[in-house]
Amino acid sequence: MPFPYEEFDLSGVRTYPLASRPSKVNARDFAKVPARDVSVAGLVDSLPDILAGTDLKAVIAALRAARESSGGIIWGVGAHVIKTGLSPVLIDLMERGFMSALALTGAGIIHDFELALAGSTSEDVDEALGPGRFGMADETATLLNAAINEGVARGLGIGQAVVARLNALAPPYANLSLVSAAARLQIPVTVHIAIGTDIIHMHPHASGAAIGEGSLRDFRYFVSSVARLRRGVYLNCGSAVVLPEVFLKAVALARNQGIPLDGLTTVNIDFLRMYRPHTNVVSRPVAGIGKGYSLVGHHEILIPLIAAAL
Repeated sequence: MPFPYEEFDLSGVRTYPLASRPSKVNARDFAKVPARDVSVAGLVDSLPDILAGTDLKAVIAALRAARESSGGIIWGVGAHVIKTGLSPVLIDLMERGFMSALALTGAGIIHDFELALAGSTSEDVDEALGPGRFGMADETATLLNAAINEGVARGLGIGQAVVARLNALAPPYANLSLVSAAARLQIPVTVHIAIGTDIIHMHPHASGAAIGEGSLRDFRYFVSSVARLRRGVYLNCGSAVVLPEVFLKAVALARNQGIPLDGLTTVNIDFLRMYRPHTNVVSRPVAGIGKGYSLVGHHEILIPLIAAAL
């Protein structure tokens, strides 16, 4: 037999002292048991300095440093973040200086608008689709399309147009609206839309010309904000495709104009680690110039935790 049943000779195996080996896990980095009355900041400090514990602390530190140095903090927010009830937390972050600009998806602006108007949002698609009622709320379609059509005709972006319409309506739940809070605090709002993806596109008042022109105008506003992010932070929360793509193109334009974005920190927060946010937010934009982090977990837990730690 060329390969016989023969036990390997272990008598010459070489060993070394454990203390001489570099190890990836060290007791000094372990979690600390928090006291009963510990603050949220204390709880975060007690997390292990290992893997996601290290990343969460680094993200909090980067946000704090960006605010203190006026480096800029841009939040990219998808619809799910609003639908999980986080508007009060994000508005509080705005008021405390932890948001310099807000970028929303088309669905994000719809849910924010409905919250301001009715104090509720997010219909039951399964229940409404069969009878043909899905996406047919009159006020949402009529008022938002009118806001976009009229505002864009006046030279506004979609974010500015919706701000103007909400101000005119004085809605009863404006305190829950990210757009209303951003207007009050002079934080620019941009909206980034893919045609046909949002319920207001299903209505006869929807204008492709206005939606396209307004969203392109907002993209250019967004690029100007991204170009100011030297030593700043960009967070992508709840957008799997649109905002990561828009952010990458904004970074490309800034670099094209010789703006280096040194010290940029990027963060993706979502309950799945997906290709496009990881590549276009966490990896490519900061290669060689900054750091990117992926925090995996539910928005409704992670974002309040970060806000409280700050």
